[in-house]
Amino acid sequence: MACTNLTKGRGLDCSRTSGGVRYIYFSVYDEIASFAYDAVDKSVIDTIDFGGNTIYRYAVPRGSTTILDTVTGNTDAGTIFYTPTVNLVYNGLSHSDQQELKLLGSTQVRIFAQLNAQLANGHDIIVAMGMVNGMSLDTGTAESGASFGDRSGYTLNFSGLESQPFAMLEDYTTAPFDNTGFTNKAGTFPTTT
Repeated sequence: MACTNLTKGRGLDCSRTSGGVRYIYFSVYDEIASFAYDAVDKSVIDTIDFGGNTIYRYAVPRGSTTILDTVTGNTDAGTIFYTPTVNLVYNGLSHSDQQELKLLGSTQVRIFAQLNAQLANGHDIIVAMGMVNGMSLDTGTAESGASFGDRSGYTLNFSGLESQPFAMLEDYTTAPFDNTGFTNKAGTFPTTT
């Protein structure tokens, strides 16, 4: 007897989609009071209590930042787990960025990625990573480049370890995170300068 019944097949997608990440949002791991998956679709989060806290939006250069969810299964042990990773790039070196980098490195975070890919209604897809166990800054670089045309800035790599694949947030109404199920947000989501 099968442990899980498949629910549907999948054909080729008729429409084209866009790759890449538009924004990355950080939330301190233990500041989100609770979240819940949709009762019907367990791959969608439809309720988040932000606990009166802010999440912070980072605009990223076009074509620079990636998210990845690696599936690892062990047939002999009968286990499967998921490793979400975020490779974040932002340009420019500054004292304030150095300070923020130290803060990001000293805590676990939950990461939301607003993708360039869109739903049929034109809204961006938002992915939630590290919702159960959090994500940590593992490695990173601050680099100046060698010549005038080289990039000067930061590359930060975050990873997590989850028992389920990353979820997508329920579609928003007019702006990201304005869902009625997303409560107790502290104002807007400021962008670093």
